[in-house]
Amino acid sequence: MKAIIGKKVGMSQIFDENGKVIPVTVIEAGPCVVTQKKTSEKEGYEAVQLGFEDVPERKLSKPELGHLNKAGAAPKKHLHEFNLDNAAELNVGDIVKADTFKTGDFVDVTGTSKGHGYAGVVKRWGAQRTPMTHGGGPVHRHAGSMGSTTDPSRIFKGKIGAGHMGVDQVTIQNLDIVKVDPELNMIAIRGAVPGPKGGLVLIKTTCKKHADRKGAAGISSNPQKASARVNPQKASARNK
Repeated sequence: MKAIIGKKVGMSQIFDENGKVIPVTVIEAGPCVVTQKKTSEKEGYEAVQLGFEDVPERKLSKPELGHLNKAGAAPKKHLHEFNLDNAAELNVGDIVKADTFKTGDFVDVTGTSKGHGYAGVVKRWGAQRTPMTHGGGPVHRHAGSMGSTTDPSRIFKGKIGAGHMGVDQVTIQNLDIVKVDPELNMIAIRGAVPGPKGGLVLIKTTCKKHADRKGAAGISSNPQKASARVNPQKASARNK
């Protein structure tokens, strides 16, 4: 698995060789520095911790500064651990750049969704309004009765209601990379990515499996269909 930490720049569009427009999300990916290395001998597993985005020392606590000084890295705002395939090959102080990915790779992107404040059931869950006529009163967008009587005398878990909307961790799986610019540390990913502009995102190799297609497209390996192609009269007789 490959991974990197990035920051969402915004959305744009790219035209392919056929002139079709591709909506993409541009992400400033890296450069990230390896700030810690986990080994199977000490921690019991192989992983690396990556640091992203420089920050003034005054914005970090003394334990955080001590941790980064031990690695010989500049103060970083974001730290995240990844279980990479080449974790054993990386060392503390190594730099991971955007070119760790290439065009055509499929990735999972994790970010924090936009916050919408305190929202009611209509906006938060798409609930239906109450009737607008016949004395409905000023409660058309309220949740209404919850339906709890003497039995069970409570509201079941999962009941929709008003509350804090957004600011949730969201992962969009199986997005493909359209373009990689190692000079600008930019990665263009097809489609939308959760979070606002400037939001932190984690890019990892997708957990989905992409099986290689076998055989020519549009040709069945079914022997009955193959015999029908050889003898079309036989196929027409069977259809009758």
